Amino acid sequence: MTISADHTAPGRGRGQHAPGQAEDKYLAGAAAAAVRKFGITAEDYMLPARHPIQMVDQGGNLKHHSEQGAEPGHEYPLPGDDELINAYEQLVVGRRVNDQNSALVRQGRMAVYPSSHGQEACQVAAALCLAECDWMFPTYRDAVAVMARGVDPIGAMTIFRGDWHGGYDPLEHKVGIQCTPLTTQLLHAVGVAHAAKLRGEDTVVLAMCGDGATSEGDFHEALNFAAVFHLPVIFFVQNNQYAISVPLAHQSVAPSLAHKAVGYGMAGERVDGNDVVALLAVLDRAVKLAREGSGPLLVEAHTYRMQAHTNADDASRYRQDTEVAQWVARDPLTRMKRYLTDRGLLDDDGDARIAEKAEAVATQLRTGLGEEVRVDPQDLFKYVFSNPTPQLKEQSALLADELARDAAGASSETEAPK
Repeated sequence: MTISADHTAPGRGRGQHAPGQAEDKYLAGAAAAAVRKFGITAEDYMLPARHPIQMVDQGGNLKHHSEQGAEPGHEYPLPGDDELINAYEQLVVGRRVNDQNSALVRQGRMAVYPSSHGQEACQVAAALCLAECDWMFPTYRDAVAVMARGVDPIGAMTIFRGDWHGGYDPLEHKVGIQCTPLTTQLLHAVGVAHAAKLRGEDTVVLAMCGDGATSEGDFHEALNFAAVFHLPVIFFVQNNQYAISVPLAHQSVAPSLAHKAVGYGMAGERVDGNDVVALLAVLDRAVKLAREGSGPLLVEAHTYRMQAHTNADDASRYRQDTEVAQWVARDPLTRMKRYLTDRGLLDDDGDARIAEKAEAVATQLRTGLGEEVRVDPQDLFKYVFSNPTPQLKEQSALLADELARDAAGASSETEAPK
């Protein structure tokens, strides 16, 4: 396989000839079969389309197939109506959750919250593209995706109130605990995919990360391992333009983050991260290819973090309001609403029903996160090792003795005559 230096040039002949043995010998069997099925070269299978895939424009209009950015081997069918309605419902719920949680932080009922306001399309598509048997590994900003995967809202937000645990059972939902250390979840995702392959399980793993994660060593290790062992992993990069305060231009000078895939021997694709229709189409096919044995894939979604990195961040120090305003017009929620309304798939009653459901989730969050949590100090030691070490037993005993003496002192003060 050769990678031409002018791979972005219009005349490089994508899809004009089927791959020969000299080209597809570099791909594992199933990936080579996918190349032959699409009737394109191995180069064109692995490199992303020249333009990000976009199926619905900013005004909510379905674009003509020739204008969607698709090329031979990068063509995507329109998702079904039921899938689109479900996605819109999750978008509305996600937006309400983001706004409600931001309010709860200001009220002191949550310690921190990294809002995904404006990125909800990526969140929703990530959850909906997976089957029940599949796994998802989210980042700290992917609470909406975690909820869309079926995790209870209070459980999904427990980690942000400062509790000692992640709030839900990863095995029950096949969702990794939201990961604050940057990029470590990619290694966990690859490990689960490797284990599933060794066991012969029908499992696809979706590993989520941001643009900043692509600068980390764990990113390289995860992609390289997944490619070498031909694992069913989709690396889903939400490129929201900033790694906290560092713009993408200061992180990478690659043509796109999706182009990084070819260096590991896997296929890459770019998609408009605010177009949930295109996201569903691209991720649905990626999951299908991975499940069929085509190996790992990398999907880069171009989106934007409308609000600050977290409530502790001052975004005005590194970006201008005019830049944010440009992305307001690309809001995934309003775009999807217009598209569904124009197609007759959404009316006022349906929209009101969805809004009512979103408000019920917000009410659940206000109520649940407003309750006081009973804290057992001994939990510090209970869940470190299945068989506690002598040091932990000693520390636990010291704490128990101190708590007992404090309780006895408080009791004697209460019983003392006045």
